[in-house]
Amino acid sequence: MSDQIITYVLYIAGGLFALIVIAYLILMKKNNTKKAKQLRQLKEGTKVKSFSADILYQRLYLTYIKIPFLKRYVLKLRRRLEIINIEDEYVTRKQTASIITKALMVIIPFTILVIILTNHNTLLMSILLIFELFLIETVMDGMADKIDNKLLKQQIDFFAEIRHAYHEYNMVEEAIYEVAQNDELEISRQAEKIYEILISDFPEEELEKYYDVAPNSYLKEFAGISYLTKEFGDRKIDKASLYLKNLNNITQELQLEILKRDKLDYVFQSLSVISAIPILFIEPVKNWAVSQFSFTDTFYSGKGGVIVQMLIIIVTFICYVLTRKLKDNGGSNKGRSTDNPIQAKLYKIKIVKKIVDLFMPKTGSADYRKIIKLMKESASKLKIEWLYVNKILAAICTFVVVLFISFQMHKIAKEYVYEQPTSDYNILGDMSDSDLNKAMKKTEQDNEILNSLSKKQNVTKDTVRLEVKYSSYYEGVDDAQIDTATDRIYSKYQTLHSEYIQWFEVLLAFVLAALGYFAPNWLLKFQMKMRQLEMEDEVMQFQTIILMLMKIERVNVEIILEWLERYSNIFKEPISKCVNNYESGAWEALEELKEDVAYVPLVRIIESLQAAVEKIPIADAFDELDTERAYYQERRKESNERLIAKKGRIGKAIGFAPMVLLFVGYLIVPLVVIGLTSMMSSFSTMSTMM
Repeated sequence: MSDQIITYVLYIAGGLFALIVIAYLILMKKNNTKKAKQLRQLKEGTKVKSFSADILYQRLYLTYIKIPFLKRYVLKLRRRLEIINIEDEYVTRKQTASIITKALMVIIPFTILVIILTNHNTLLMSILLIFELFLIETVMDGMADKIDNKLLKQQIDFFAEIRHAYHEYNMVEEAIYEVAQNDELEISRQAEKIYEILISDFPEEELEKYYDVAPNSYLKEFAGISYLTKEFGDRKIDKASLYLKNLNNITQELQLEILKRDKLDYVFQSLSVISAIPILFIEPVKNWAVSQFSFTDTFYSGKGGVIVQMLIIIVTFICYVLTRKLKDNGGSNKGRSTDNPIQAKLYKIKIVKKIVDLFMPKTGSADYRKIIKLMKESASKLKIEWLYVNKILAAICTFVVVLFISFQMHKIAKEYVYEQPTSDYNILGDMSDSDLNKAMKKTEQDNEILNSLSKKQNVTKDTVRLEVKYSSYYEGVDDAQIDTATDRIYSKYQTLHSEYIQWFEVLLAFVLAALGYFAPNWLLKFQMKMRQLEMEDEVMQFQTIILMLMKIERVNVEIILEWLERYSNIFKEPISKCVNNYESGAWEALEELKEDVAYVPLVRIIESLQAAVEKIPIADAFDELDTERAYYQERRKESNERLIAKKGRIGKAIGFAPMVLLFVGYLIVPLVVIGLTSMMSSFSTMSTMM
């Protein structure tokens, strides 16, 4: 190859290298631009990571839904979350699996702790493990409440952004669409749904459907006011937009509700735990008392101790349920009852249906109306058939449990005779090892004689004395020791042959079963009483609704009643009745409503509605609501403070009752009573010896 060709090749190679270097520098410069960095970030965001919490929760959901025990809790929880996450299956599954996982992380260690503390007491351990079923629901409800409260707090910012967007677009639907673009927030899904309703072909029908699934009443109010403003137009009241003024009213109500919930959460944040925790200390308290005061072992290992244990568990369960009912004011849209719960499945069984129908009052009878009224006033989601299934199940379970506990107490009493050391106890401290060995040896000797006596009939004290006298253990002893052993063994023999299910225990089981049968009714009455505490709060919410509606054109009394029915809770039944009867006579329907409610603040509202029917415009009938708005707001705050304080007092009394019963009834009283009895016995023995 000539030198000239080599030179050309080198020139070409150098040129190509120079072009490559220049291209590289240009590409590096472009890659450092802002747009290129954003593209790289987007590309990295699409890469699958080695670990993803979202994917994990999706897989856990599919696992939980297949487990029979967890499936019930998964379905119950997702029914509540579906309301918040409208048509978003991915988020619903993620939140459901997350809450179930966290609940299991709390319950599993608690279960292990229960097994460790009560491994020597099978009966107590079984009851505590059953009690955990209710504890799981508390943990899950608490986590779901946080999501519900989070949605409420998001609504505050949402309404503020709606105000700014409405100023810009001056159209309700456009303002809602603009604010709903943040897909990361729960409130954005609700806003998108409301926007779809407003632009649909049949907004009224879609709005009615939304009312049934809205997470809270404030979103219902917002959706309703937005629809009315879109249909009838906005107005200027005192140079301000009526729509924005109503939005401000909803925001103020929402702020009061958030403050109320925060205070209730603060007051009740530990009461449920305090009411349930004493059952964990039953065994530790027993072990400590026996180790420090050996004479108490007779009580704690006998029937008396078992009875007090069962009493503590029953009181704990009752107080735990009442504490949960007390905190739940029924204001939030909780998970709805299932269409086919266990009660419905049982009622479909022919034999069960026949039995339930025997106990259930006939349709239209006075008792039937009374039960229906109680269920409505307590806001129960049960049907009357389901209620009576619950009542019968409660009675049967109570009867079986009482008989089972009685059987266990007799078994414990017999085991105490055969297994406990036979010796006189010291008042303080434990026995020494040598004393304990002697006491156990004496127990074994007594057991042999008792086994021999069990084969005989018509055993008397003389029979026992002969058995003791000719026993190899008592050869060469004096008559006084034989008499002492005879008395002791004969007492044990009588105990063993008296420990069986007796007629009064069966009678007690029937009595407690009857109490169990009426327990669901009492729970409904308690819930009704708690709801009655909130009558004033609901009436003040009615005033806010009327204040928003009264200045909107074409709004009449019937529309106001429909809104009150939609947002009512305590007074829902009489208002619904009034709405149904309105067309047959407005004045007469309102007059009947006055007779049904008999609550003075609501009666005044009804009288103003009557005046608006025939005499004056709605705005004039309720003019005091606008002029005295500040007063009603302060009164609402004061009402909430009184309500929270009253619930707090009742909650503390109920929540601390199991703890008081544990330390007073299970520790202090047995120590005092048994100690005084032992001292009196000792003094009696000393006086006899003297």
